[in-house]
Amino acid sequence: MDIEIIEADYDDPRQAGDIAYLLNCYACDPMGGGVPLEEEVMNSLAAELARRPHAFSILAYVNGEPAGLINCFEGFSTFKCKPLVNIHDVVVLGDYRGQGLSQRMMARVEEVARQRGCCKLTLEVLEGNRAAQRAYLHYGFRGYQLDPETGHALFWEKPLSDAPQESPA
Repeated sequence: MDIEIIEADYDDPRQAGDIAYLLNCYACDPMGGGVPLEEEVMNSLAAELARRPHAFSILAYVNGEPAGLINCFEGFSTFKCKPLVNIHDVVVLGDYRGQGLSQRMMARVEEVARQRGCCKLTLEVLEGNRAAQRAYLHYGFRGYQLDPETGHALFWEKPLSDAPQESPA
């Protein structure tokens, strides 16, 4: 089995298509919400990621076929006064799970983060996604808390459905 882990080139048409394909597979999965991406998202995803200088993606190929994806965004830790990397999406297609792809992709993310002088990696995971939690724990992630009495940090969101939408350039 030939496994290749690369940092994606958003301007490469094949890699751009693979990013959209893999993210759509994740979106269709129950852990990704179970709803396919809109065609406009599929068509513009890589170009929009390329417009963000602090975004990067890691792709995994098995025998030349797209098998995994991690999308990342650099943020900033005010407590450390250093950049951090937030792992936003982690995708391993069903046929390729259990082969260590997520660990290999995580290692590449960590390599990029260290090159950028980052102080930590962050991610969020659904409570019910036990397989992902096991993989993240194995890689060294833990729940975040400052003081056990105040508990673990929670990831919340507020959708901005009334926000103006930019038209594609």
